[in-house]
Amino acid sequence: PEDYTARGKIITPLKDRIGSEIITHYPASVDLAMSITAQEAWTARDGLPLRLSPLVAEVAERVAFEAREEKRIDQRSGVSQRLSITLLENVVSNAERRAVRLGEREVVPRLADIYAALPAITGKIELEYEGELVGGAAIARELIRRAADATLHERVEGLDLDGIIMWFDRGQLLQVSDDASTAVARQGFATVPGLVETVTAAGIAGADDADTVVACELVLESLVARRKLSRAEGGQYGRSVRRKGGMPPERPEREE
Repeated sequence: PEDYTARGKIITPLKDRIGSEIITHYPASVDLAMSITAQEAWTARDGLPLRLSPLVAEVAERVAFEAREEKRIDQRSGVSQRLSITLLENVVSNAERRAVRLGEREVVPRLADIYAALPAITGKIELEYEGELVGGAAIARELIRRAADATLHERVEGLDLDGIIMWFDRGQLLQVSDDASTAVARQGFATVPGLVETVTAAGIAGADDADTVVACELVLESLVARRKLSRAEGGQYGRSVRRKGGMPPERPEREE
């Protein structure tokens, strides 16, 4: 009907004209959602070949799952599968821009590219009053970190990360720009004692630098989600700082 609203609701005077009602739902599992996103997202580009890490694809997908549980997001409007599709497309686009700029031979998305695709998240959610107070961008960043934490927790448990946390607690900082090449990013993560060795021993790092970089990002983002580390907007990791008033607490640390 012409009076069918943008939110998919049928106004009461028209309900008696509808013969049946079909109730749809979001994908029940992350694997199914990833399959839908892989089918619908525009990732096959002309030009450089794409090598999309399963870790990056899963974190991007879990952003939508986390958003569907976020109380500061209007769940009546919902969080559609289009968020995941658009997010992945923007992630690939940012990685493609970096590859062209640096003259790399293939497009290799990283978790930092998800932060670069922030508008793909904020443009697909409607906030409750509490969310408006915090801001869409701040909530989107929390969703990314929580998605990284959920991905790491799903793939490996019992990681000993105390040494990494203590290194940052001593005041050390790590700056890894999303414009850095894969080799430079690998060198940056190698400065954190035990980080590369941890992801390698856990089996989440591949044989080359690109996979290792993504695995290192995953661990650090998980620690940020657990409030063990902090992350600045420019991609600088440091010791945890006390959150200022007015921001709701992040998800508590997962039990392992």
